[in-house]
Amino acid sequence: MRIRSGPRQTQSVNGYIHSVETLGTVDGPGVRFVIFTQGCPHRCLYCHNPDTWRLKAGRQVASADLLDQIENAATFLKRARGGVTLSGGEPLAQPKFIASILRGCKEMDLHTALDTTGYLGARASDELLDDIDLVLLDIKSYDPETYRRVCGVELAPTLDFARRLESRGRKMWVRFVLVPGLTDAQANVEGLADFVASLKMVERVEVAPFHKLGEFKWKELRMPYRLSETQPPTPESVAEVRRAFSSRGLTVV
Repeated sequence: MRIRSGPRQTQSVNGYIHSVETLGTVDGPGVRFVIFTQGCPHRCLYCHNPDTWRLKAGRQVASADLLDQIENAATFLKRARGGVTLSGGEPLAQPKFIASILRGCKEMDLHTALDTTGYLGARASDELLDDIDLVLLDIKSYDPETYRRVCGVELAPTLDFARRLESRGRKMWVRFVLVPGLTDAQANVEGLADFVASLKMVERVEVAPFHKLGEFKWKELRMPYRLSETQPPTPESVAEVRRAFSSRGLTVV
């Protein structure tokens, strides 16, 4: 166990989490300590974690206790060229809680990442953003009507947040889920590709094919899953969307 050389500077804040993953490899560079927070204003039709929507349905923890766990893993995380990722749910539903975690991580000199839709970006202070090394920004659609249909909320706050990250020099990885018959319209894809290409701080774009791996959770929660008849996109359609982004000089994975 690591012993701190002095008291932790950041104040502990209570918050709600869904779970923790100590060896994450898909939520940022290297090996990550991933905290899945509870609470989300989106109601995405394909959400694979609908059990994270309600804030107080999660487990209440103190940020200091999470930072103790992170500190024990800090040396390994650095050697693995990784760090800490705050995911969800929607982490910005609890801005004071995640700000405390981020500040504590920076005191340990750890790489930090935030996985967010950006919809609640106005809740993030400049100080919070300055403690983030990388934002994994989920943009579900570029067409406002489609975005509202997919997520149940408005698109504009997400685009505003992306522009704010750009102005503050925060690095971004943009994530886009390709859903046949929903987000795959050419105008939607081309519009999003143009917008992302206008952001110089975007390091890469992740095009994720739609899947139904979380459908069982909807059934467990006795909620209707409206995309049960939707099939994953074909490899050809995924390749076409990736070309739309790469043709604009973007790195696509």
